[in-house]
Amino acid sequence: MPMELRAAGLLLAVAASLIPSRASAQQQVPDGGPEDPLLRVFLDCERRMCDFDHFRREVSFVNYVRDRADAELHVLVTSQETAAGGEAYEMYFMGLEERTGQQDTLRFVSQESDTDDEERAGLTQIFKLGLVRYVAPTSAGPLLDIRYSAPEQVQQQASTGTDPWNLWVFSIRAGAELDGESRESSQAFDGSFSASRTTEDLKIDISSYAEYEEEEFELNEGEVLVSTARNINHEGLVVWSFGPNWSAGVRASVLTSTRVNQDLAIRAAPALQYSIFPYAESTRRQITFLYSLGVASFDYEEVTLFDRTAETHAEQRMEVSAEFQQPWGEVNSALEASTFIHDPSLHRIDLFARVEYRILRGLNLDLEGSVARVKDQIYLSRGGIPDEEILLERRQLGTDFEYELEIGFSFTFGSVFNNVVNPRMGSNRGRRFF
Repeated sequence: MPMELRAAGLLLAVAASLIPSRASAQQQVPDGGPEDPLLRVFLDCERRMCDFDHFRREVSFVNYVRDRADAELHVLVTSQETAAGGEAYEMYFMGLEERTGQQDTLRFVSQESDTDDEERAGLTQIFKLGLVRYVAPTSAGPLLDIRYSAPEQVQQQASTGTDPWNLWVFSIRAGAELDGESRESSQAFDGSFSASRTTEDLKIDISSYAEYEEEEFELNEGEVLVSTARNINHEGLVVWSFGPNWSAGVRASVLTSTRVNQDLAIRAAPALQYSIFPYAESTRRQITFLYSLGVASFDYEEVTLFDRTAETHAEQRMEVSAEFQQPWGEVNSALEASTFIHDPSLHRIDLFARVEYRILRGLNLDLEGSVARVKDQIYLSRGGIPDEEILLERRQLGTDFEYELEIGFSFTFGSVFNNVVNPRMGSNRGRRFF
């Protein structure tokens, strides 16, 4: 056989092996027919909240797909931190295609003391419960078995008993970090305390944080450079609820920071906030307007550019913020403006936005950025900042603006199914190569 014919035959054989057969191609297309009897589910949950491998192992009576366009059911998972330090999760089940209009919402609340496994088990349980309605008409429906585990009497008594802490939750933390090399070393110590009590009508949040850091470097000339920084911050917040859309509160803080040349800074301000949507819908959508008017008093470590060692001023702050977590993606944005009453030219305006948007099938846009007009740095030292403090970012520099921007696109294609779990030897995703 001539060499050319052999080569052509080999190429045809390789090409044929790369083209999926009619049967396999049908399996790739989720048409809801006999080849795809299971419910197609798009699980929309951030990885910090959901263990996808665990879901796929424990809930195997549905077909997981990578894209919402291929799904018959969209499950959106959102969460908010609770007053006790846990997480309040909500799962929104939204039917698609012939199931459009079928919607359910299930909730799960974890405790701060719960382990990752306990939290994961609770999420898996409500995920299973929510799927029953949609899975029942499929081929997997007759194979499901529903069981009920009655709570013990002791558990019932505990749930209805009195709370000796009266809804107060406390947290204490202390830590230290040491590291070094032959010519440099650093040590850092920090600690925090928080106390909170939250009801539907009243919210109290108190926190304290302290940090001390010291770094030592041996320079080329043999000189030893030592740099220290300290930061102490105490904050308190009290908020009263007035109906589903209004709230009022008072915030106060006490700060000591070498970075902003403040030996002591005291702030106190009452505030009023209005939410367009009821606060009960805050896990999915929220647009709020806030205004506060208060007093700020400063005692500086060094004389400022305005020849002040201490001063007190009235200040005001306005903020508009929006948060949406919907099937098409997620948006967080805020516009904040603050100014000193005695001199409006001393002001600051901040704009922040983060967008995760599904442009089309498999194509996502990730955008995050912030920009600020800075005209309120009344704390800047008149004596200037040493070069080593600038390089180590120990002190804040004078500036008229700040900005940050990050943008990215992701495109995923291939098999629409996402069922198989294989953890062997890890994954190349996220791995760094040198």
